[in-house]
Amino acid sequence: MINIVCPIIEKKERQLIKEVLDSKILASGKYVEQFEQSFAKYSGAKFGIANANGTTSLHVALLMCGIKPGDKVVTTPFSFIATANSILFCGAKPIFTDIDPKTFNIDPIELENTLIKERNIKAVLIVHLYGLSCDMDAILKLKKKYKFELIEDSCQAHGAEFKNKKVGSFGDAAAFSFYATKNIITGEGGIILTNDRKSDKYGRQIVNHGRDTYSIHTVLGYNYRLTNLAAAIGIAQLEQIENRIAKRISNALKYNDAFKNLPFLKTPSIPTNCRHVFHQYTIKISAKERDMFIKYLAKNGVSSGIYYSSVIYKQPFYKKLGYKSGLCGQAEKIAKEVVSIPVHPVLSKADTDKVVEVIKSYGKC
Repeated sequence: MINIVCPIIEKKERQLIKEVLDSKILASGKYVEQFEQSFAKYSGAKFGIANANGTTSLHVALLMCGIKPGDKVVTTPFSFIATANSILFCGAKPIFTDIDPKTFNIDPIELENTLIKERNIKAVLIVHLYGLSCDMDAILKLKKKYKFELIEDSCQAHGAEFKNKKVGSFGDAAAFSFYATKNIITGEGGIILTNDRKSDKYGRQIVNHGRDTYSIHTVLGYNYRLTNLAAAIGIAQLEQIENRIAKRISNALKYNDAFKNLPFLKTPSIPTNCRHVFHQYTIKISAKERDMFIKYLAKNGVSSGIYYSSVIYKQPFYKKLGYKSGLCGQAEKIAKEVVSIPVHPVLSKADTDKVVEVIKSYGKC
């Protein structure tokens, strides 16, 4: 079976893990600091705050932007549930706006409609889904016009770019995940990026029990710290990120060329001003055929995934909060059509050739 994901752990990761174990300083320390500085520099941000995972990164990023109980935060319903849950963690209310069916990201036109309708929006939490940047020109124009805090959920978009500028460096704060399926992995882990020194100081307090100094706690904080062990893996991963992104892009372009004339699917959109880093390679197929297509792939040795089979507000918990179906028609439609296939950098030429052959053969069935 050709797997949908395949984490890469090589010699450098093992070497740095051994260094940490030999140092006997397993919790936060110099490896965490090195990883923070290196990832922030790579992403074009001034400050990086390493922490426990992508979800805690989102939570802290929102708190750094002053989100408090009763505030309204606009976001996409087509994402992993942690995006909206992080808003609830702050006592704020998620306001869902629709997506562009070509890019799967927030549609700036729909976003402005939501900003006009709802009013008093404190923040917008965008998601660079599957490794593709949102339309940052349009969103930054709206930020200037409507004066909201902008948080980037970049958990799937390490190294993605809009007009040669990396995601995570556009907003007031950004969150990344280093979960075991991401383009950079530490097992579990995350980082918040910001260009504001005061926000950086506050974020560091939040992830470490609200500490100002070791024994003085001046704000409400959490134990969201990252370990040296996880950071050591991240340091080694970051050294290889560009090579691995290049392989993902190469695999994706091969698929796009092979599938461009197939009538039963649509390949991912790659806007000319973006570098899509393909955390996932996600195609669209008709809702009535999707289950049959997925079973066909599995039968022929190709794994796949659905990210995501439901918009967030149709999840049982969100229904209990009073959210109703029909809020975002495009997102609801897309959730019934998307299928992701293997695109990771471990794939061999034989693997991608087989994926192409299997999918092309589906049209002849």
